[in-house]
Amino acid sequence: MSAFDDVLGQEVAVRVLDRAIAEGRVASAYLFEGPSGVGKERTALALASALVAKGDAHARERIVARTHPDVRVFRPREEGSRNLQVEFIREQVIPFTQFAPFESDAAFVLFPEADVSFPENHPEAANALLKTLEEPKARLHFVLLAERPDRLLTTIRSRCQRLRFAPLGRPALERILAREGIPEEAAGPAIALAQGRADRALELAAEGRAESLLETALYLHDATMTARPGLLVEAAERLAKLDDHERSLVLEALATLYRDLAAMNVGLPNEALHYQSSLPTLHARAMAVSVAGLAERERLVRRVDDALARNANPQTTFDALVHELRRHR
Repeated sequence: MSAFDDVLGQEVAVRVLDRAIAEGRVASAYLFEGPSGVGKERTALALASALVAKGDAHARERIVARTHPDVRVFRPREEGSRNLQVEFIREQVIPFTQFAPFESDAAFVLFPEADVSFPENHPEAANALLKTLEEPKARLHFVLLAERPDRLLTTIRSRCQRLRFAPLGRPALERILAREGIPEEAAGPAIALAQGRADRALELAAEGRAESLLETALYLHDATMTARPGLLVEAAERLAKLDDHERSLVLEALATLYRDLAAMNVGLPNEALHYQSSLPTLHARAMAVSVAGLAERERLVRRVDDALARNANPQTTFDALVHELRRHR
């Protein structure tokens, strides 16, 4: 039995850590890299449990509940830019690293969202932590979790053993959503838009959000298939008014729609589709556009998402998008 039995879809990371535990060479510092919602924190707590709890069920429960004195989790602040302050590191983190472990044979310090807590443009707290990372105390382990590890100081990254966490595959997401009691009919659309992230899949499965996003994507597609300029203007304005998070989800829904329509157009089996529960709605639309046109539409949507990430003007960008989509039918 592995300490990581509850970690789904991260076979490579689990294999590396299992071997390190078995061979007694767990690193003093790890950097777990990858998207949110793919199991980084769950894996970090499982690693801590393996060395701190050592099979003691009560100790493991305390670790999961964040009440064990030898496992501390330091998250970003709730206020401001959320980065940790140097005073906090000196008053809260370093004293723990000097005296732990208190009960067990090992101690762990976890930093979820370390790239937020220690951004490169605010290096004071990271530099305060650096000496402890450079001269680690025996039996003390650090695990830093980051979506954007490049935002951490190079000196921090270089002191850690880096371990990549991939987006979760569909089978893992299906198991996670089933474990949370999500009905199968709601799980499919949510997984389609989750980009391999369990947190996003759970968010989208709640209250039919994924279905609502598909409806918006269908509206945008239909608007760009007409010859009515007013509908194009309306569609662009609707997109531009969304906040960044909702806009990203709508664009992902639209790109996924085009991928499904293209798959239907070339006769791929239903099992290959993301929106398997919406086949009657999609069939007529799939036949109305060529495969080349659908592929170009998906490419245009992906390109817009990238442009917005580089701070392009939303209204201008979406005005151009809907007219470009209109050209590829």
